[in-house]
Parts: sequence; C-alpha cells; structure tokens
Amino acid sequence: MTKHLISSADLTRADVEAILDTAASMHDVQRREVKKLPTLRGRTIINFFFEDSTRTRSSFEIAGKWMSADTINLSAKGSSTSKGESLRDSVQTINAMAVDALVIRHNQSGACQQVAGWVDASVINAGDGTHEHPTQALLDAYTLRSRIGELDGKHVVIVGDLTHSRVFRSNVITLKTLGARVTVVAPPTLMPSGIGSWSATDGFATSWDFDEVLSGDDRPDAVMMLRVQRERMSGGYFPTPREYTVGYGLTRPRLTSLLQRNPDVLVMHPGPMNRGLEISADAADAPSSVILDQVSSGLAVRMAVLYHLLAGEGSAA
Repeated sequence: MTKHLISSADLTRADVEAILDTAASMHDVQRREVKKLPTLRGRTIINFFFEDSTRTRSSFEIAGKWMSADTINLSAKGSSTSKGESLRDSVQTINAMAVDALVIRHNQSGACQQVAGWVDASVINAGDGTHEHPTQALLDAYTLRSRIGELDGKHVVIVGDLTHSRVFRSNVITLKTLGARVTVVAPPTLMPSGIGSWSATDGFATSWDFDEVLSGDDRPDAVMMLRVQRERMSGGYFPTPREYTVGYGLTRPRLTSLLQRNPDVLVMHPGPMNRGLEISADAADAPSSVILDQVSSGLAVRMAVLYHLLAGEGSAA
C-alpha cells in the first residue's frame, strides 16, 4: 500500500485482497473475550471529523484502541476551526505533535488529498464530500466476499442517490477491481453528470429502471440501496418522497420478487437508512439483509487498513 488511503483507485487488486485477508484475521478478534492486540502500541491516531458520523467514527476509534494505539477524536465543533482556523492550519498543528495517522471526514471533496500534501502522517479518507469513501467500499467488498465468495463475475446492483454518494463512487472502483459486474440505478435527476462516458470507460452499466434491472436475465447477487441525502440537496430532485419510493425504493413487493428469482440475493445499505424511503422495514430486517454484517465488517476492515498503513510489511510509518 501507499502511505495514504485517499481513493479506492489507490489500491491494486493485490492491495485490496491483502486488506480483506487481514480483515478476516481481525474479525476473529471481535469474537474474543479480551479484544486487544499490541500491534499499534506507541502509535497515535487522530480521528478528525468535520461531519456527523456514527459508524465510521466509532469503528475507527474502536479499531485503533483494540490495536493498542492512542486514539483521539476531534470534531470541527470542538476544535479551533469553529473559531475560524483554516483546515491547513488545523492539520499542520496536529502534525506538529508527531501523530502517526489522521483519519479525516470533511464536507468538501478533495479535502483529504490536500491534507495529505500538508502533513507527514498517513492520511485515511473517511469520506470527503461527494468524492469517495474507500473504507466503506472495502467493508462492502469484505461482506460480499464473506457471503458469496470471490467476486469475479458476480452482479452487484447499486441503487439510489448517485449524485451525492461517495459510497457509490468508491464501490464502483473497488468492485470492478475485484472482477464484479456492476449496474447502477437512479432517476435521471440523481445520475451524476458525465456518468455515460465514465461507465463506458470503466465498464459498468447504468439504468433508470429499477424493476427492469431486477427482472432482467442478469439477476443480481446483491442489491445495495443508497441513502437519499436530503441534507445535500437544494431543489427538487424528485416530486415527492412517495414517488421516489414507488420508483426506486426496495419495497416489500420488490424484495419478494427478487427473492423468488434468487433466494440467496443479499440486501445491503451503507447506513444510515431512511426506512420507508429508499428501503422498507421488511427489506432492512429480512434474513437476506447483511446491513449489520456490514457494520461488523467495518471494524475488521478498518483494523486491517490501520495495520497495513502503520505496521504491515511495506508500511510507510
């Protein structure tokens, strides 16, 4: 691996597979009574979050602590950025304290790439604007591989608010790296600009018709629903929430039809969920749902990422 993890494109297939293999070993730690490894003893990790988070922030914190690193959480509201300090000054102040890694979530796309050029510490992108969220894609790939084996030739359908989704962007890269076939589905208003040329170049399919994708000859092995990010929207991307659900929600009838065609299909969601909007309670809580598995996988994968960046063979730290 390189010194930083900014984009899923930074990782080769060998890198991704090494992380997922390490995550499988780290997952065993969660089943122990004493969940502690000495791997990162003496290392210092700062989780610096400029946006709200439950899963990502807590899993990075637990991952660092279980590996014996000194882990400190900072948020924009409790830091000098709330007094007008710039991002550059904030991260360079932290860097001057000789920390080993900065885990950063920021509301501006490209912020993590900028930070990586300003500090000596390893930088991990925990989500930057609508750009990318590479560890989410890794944990999704780990969840899929744990359930359905190697992803070569498997068909994953990603549905929802693609325009504002950093998860979608990282997942397309990582899933294609592992040989999966990907179809993305969204209403025209939530399809990112330029996706036609991007999909043609990178080899994934696009559609505006969710039902056609679900009923087509190429049946899905997994369906990943994305959150409608209303906090990032200004203007009307769809007429009403009800109409969005009718056209693009994983409703009970769609789930029933999906399971009839493939009883082993997996239902995924990166969270947090808008129950009743993009996913029904029946789908979220179905036996085929691996949403909580994704949360558990996230901890193991983030332990693996920290290991490869800070302690593994070839680590820059």
